[in-house]
Amino acid sequence: MAGSQGRKTVSVLRGLMMLCESCYQSVIEEKLVDAKNYVEDHEALFDTICPGCEDLNRPLVDDMLGSSE
Repeated sequence: MAGSQGRKTVSVLRGLMMLCESCYQSVIEEKLVDAKNYVEDHEALFDTICPGCEDLNRPLVDDMLGSSE
């Protein structure tokens, strides 16, 4: 996908989240991922990522937060 070029992924409970380079680095620095690149604390992840990454992953974010649309 051309739109996802340069994005990094992390695993979460419901799938993979695509993050921009800046958010990915923040997640690594905050030590939110384990050795397998899995994020256990999704709420801390959502507090760390930028609005653009949150919008890009909106269906997954809504699913994990229990949104009922």
